[in-house]
Amino acid sequence: MKLVQPKKHLGQHFLTDLKIAQDIVEALRLPNGAKQVLEVGPGMGVLTQFLLQHTEYQTTIVDIDRESIAWLNEHFPQLEGRVLLADFLKTDLKTLFDGPFCVIGNFPYNISTQILFKVLDHRNQVPEVVGMLQKEVAERIAAPHGSKTYGIMSVLLQAFYDIEYLFTVHENVFNPPPKVKSAVIRLTRNNIETLPVDEKLFVKVVKASFATRRKTLRNCLKPFNLPEEMTKEPLFDKRAEQLSVQDFIQLTHQIQQHAV
Repeated sequence: MKLVQPKKHLGQHFLTDLKIAQDIVEALRLPNGAKQVLEVGPGMGVLTQFLLQHTEYQTTIVDIDRESIAWLNEHFPQLEGRVLLADFLKTDLKTLFDGPFCVIGNFPYNISTQILFKVLDHRNQVPEVVGMLQKEVAERIAAPHGSKTYGIMSVLLQAFYDIEYLFTVHENVFNPPPKVKSAVIRLTRNNIETLPVDEKLFVKVVKASFATRRKTLRNCLKPFNLPEEMTKEPLFDKRAEQLSVQDFIQLTHQIQQHAV
């Protein structure tokens, strides 16, 4: 198969280094027997060409750009019926896939977090994600508790996925070069099917805790009107970045018990 490289600009930063493209695809492990792969934002197919070398994959690609879709249909006829002109964020994934599917892509910087939160909404169908995104965002997602980059995204995604920062990608391998570095991360579904607390409350607690990073939980969680005896506990002397996912689950449990 003749490998293709991006030949035109469709308002996106195209990866031009084929070795990096291949490394991204090879980072897919397809756990839990998954065979279906969804590539988000394929652009001119720099990742697609390597996905198609894995004939065991059932690859589908989705892009919102009409020119890109037309180009992909022309150059990858073997994907007939599986090249979708659609907005991933508005796509009904449960209708599109009747079983587990993995997600891969060079995610557009401006919607990368939205893509991952949509994955989170479909977490029981998505055992793995391999994605390239802005380096700073990747670092936040993969950050351990105690790190200054650990935040809301870290907690919410790490509650259901094991996250690995795989490698950094420099600006000079894109056309046009972005002004920031990129990074590739892998999210692998953990064994937590559901949290042992109200998940909507969990999200509210996490967001409130990080609302003012320098303040202690005692101050950040004042809107929950918690009893004074509860907030005297040592946990409330900590700042949000010091809490693990399990700590946030325990904190949510305490707040939930108070609300009953």
